[in-house]
Amino acid sequence: MKRLTLLGSTGSIGASTLDVVARHPDRFSIFALTAHSNHEKLAEQCLAFRPEWAVVGSAEGAAQLEARLRAAGSPTRVGYGPQALVAVASDAGADTVVAAIVGAAGLAPTLAAARAGKTILLANKEALVMSGALFLDAVREHGATLLPLDSEHNAIYQCLPPHAAGSVPHGGVEKIILTASGGPFRTRDPKTLGDITPEQAVKHPNWSMGRKISVDSATMMNKGLEVIEAHWLFGLPADRIDVLIHPQSVIHSMVAYKDGSVLAQLGNPDMRTPIAHALAYPDRVDAGVRPLDLAAIATLTFEKPDEARFPCLKLAFDALRAGGTASAALNAANEIAVEAFLAGRARYTSIAETVARVVDTIGHRAARTLDDVLEIDREARALASSLLGAGAGAGIGAGADQPLAAAVR
Repeated sequence: MKRLTLLGSTGSIGASTLDVVARHPDRFSIFALTAHSNHEKLAEQCLAFRPEWAVVGSAEGAAQLEARLRAAGSPTRVGYGPQALVAVASDAGADTVVAAIVGAAGLAPTLAAARAGKTILLANKEALVMSGALFLDAVREHGATLLPLDSEHNAIYQCLPPHAAGSVPHGGVEKIILTASGGPFRTRDPKTLGDITPEQAVKHPNWSMGRKISVDSATMMNKGLEVIEAHWLFGLPADRIDVLIHPQSVIHSMVAYKDGSVLAQLGNPDMRTPIAHALAYPDRVDAGVRPLDLAAIATLTFEKPDEARFPCLKLAFDALRAGGTASAALNAANEIAVEAFLAGRARYTSIAETVARVVDTIGHRAARTLDDVLEIDREARALASSLLGAGAGAGIGAGADQPLAAAVR
């Protein structure tokens, strides 16, 4: 029986994880669930899975959640704030932590899970994008186990010889190939990108995801962040990581070997497949996903990404090659720019323009501590907000590094 803490349980990854867990009550139980502000959905999950702990973002939200749970006779204890997230991520009550908080807000609790020696099922890209070296050092030093949940990285993991996270895989690996759907604007004329609306950008053709990650998929910044993440997970440099657009989203990624072989992992586009693989690893369990019918699909196509249509992908490769804190600046600026676009305060094309200016201005520095990373994150957010005319705003991850106060009820 694996005991799970699920960071970010009300998002799409969290909901898919709980669906798999519910199918295997003899294998998995829930120790803690967390959400930032979706108290109603979190309450429903708590009543269904009866965790020992639930954590939300604010004291007001904690009071509302506690009232709902007590009225229903639930014994689940409630906490709030970043410190409570760190506490449940490192608590001995769970052996496995599913890191599914979107954005920089997930960095501190995911790092805490690594330092507690947990098995970490990683869906939070920022842990590696912002602080890859620091995070992997913590994984190695404290004996944690790292398994990727992103469909692309999980597919690569399945196609590689066994190796520790962050080490160079043996077995004659030539390169890894991340596939991408191309999003809703794969064939759109680059000259019209400035006319794209938030409603158009969040309509992904194959996946059902949150608004922020849907925009990242449309710009292919999501794929760029995955390139950086793949570098840290699999120990390969940028010139041995390729991106290939595959609109059908059936091949989730591939590994090319020196003998000319290419191994691919295929499946219907459903996040429950990689989640079930990582949850049950090294076993295989039913994920509730319909079988793949290749005859019905009939055709699989591939194409190279167009830099004019997807400038964010090139920005991510450039940040990876620059090293240091360039990736952290890239991520922070992107969060602010996407937030502004979704709020109607910026054009779609402003996302790439803002990220480029922030990374060029801040440059890359050595990051020896988490404080170094968080300082770059703060600077990049402030600069991006200023460039977008939003003032010194806070992105989704702001506040995670500030003095922490949590209430346990």
